[in-house]
Amino acid sequence: MFFDRSARGAVGSEGGVDLAPQPRLGLALGAGAARGWAHIGVIRALIENGVEPRIVAGTSIGAVVGGCYAAGRLAELEAFARSLSMRRVLGLMDVRLGRSGLMAGERLRRALERDLADVRVEDLASPFAAVATELRSGHEIWLTRGGLVDAMRASYALPGVFDPVNIAGRWLVDGALVNPIPVTTARALGADVILAVNLHGDVLKRGAIIPAHGEILEREAEGKLPAVERGVFGQMRSAASMMNPFARRGIVAASPGMASVMIDAFNIVQDRIARSRMAGDPPDITVSPRLGKLGLFEFHRADEAIALGREATLRAMPEIMETLRPPATS
Repeated sequence: MFFDRSARGAVGSEGGVDLAPQPRLGLALGAGAARGWAHIGVIRALIENGVEPRIVAGTSIGAVVGGCYAAGRLAELEAFARSLSMRRVLGLMDVRLGRSGLMAGERLRRALERDLADVRVEDLASPFAAVATELRSGHEIWLTRGGLVDAMRASYALPGVFDPVNIAGRWLVDGALVNPIPVTTARALGADVILAVNLHGDVLKRGAIIPAHGEILEREAEGKLPAVERGVFGQMRSAASMMNPFARRGIVAASPGMASVMIDAFNIVQDRIARSRMAGDPPDITVSPRLGKLGLFEFHRADEAIALGREATLRAMPEIMETLRPPATS
């Protein structure tokens, strides 16, 4: 391995009682596009309270923020994020047709390389991995060596939006397709305690199964459902009517646009995969900033996202401190 587990520190003593070294905290920074600026607030809140993450694994925007932290460039990334306006965001989008993505991503690459051009993952002070997905095979790739910017780009290469990135002969795309919140990766890098940051905690709730949907609505209209079921499905119908102003007039609503379909579909897939993976390998602590009002591509709202990340971490700080408290041994 390229990191040294002995970096946990030496055992000390106080009052005749030996104290075990503080567990090494690993961050698993999840995917979530513009909502990922909240990761900056999470890390800031940890540092303000004397908690230093020692290991970082990130997927997509989590790889960008985590990589900048590991490289000692978090302040530069934060300044860049806070400087973004809608106009500047549009200026970073080099849209063109006829290739494998809507954007080449060259302008964003150049922006990252201004501070990170010569930085290699294996030279970082803290163990770091960016998670990507290999096209065709579907392999989960942990990028722990090579250029940091290339690792970031591969991890956030959202299919259909950015071109895939070729690293060592593999065509790589967004790691959220296989591991949206890389708890397993942080654990494999040697973390003793895993803090996972879920950017979709209040965006999508647990998916429900709605059987025979059309039949139920017909039965409800005829008054043949029990009172409890009438209440539940009546609420569903009211919500649907609010979202669809034509529903009560029998007019079919216009279908959602391509961007909306892509974003919603990707959100659903990412959320379900994250739930499944964290059920099998749960983190020790989960921080879920309340980001439901921020759109995936609203990168110009960094101030709000960072503040929400910080607030969520401060709420979880008692649990974090308790989890990191080294056990006393006689």
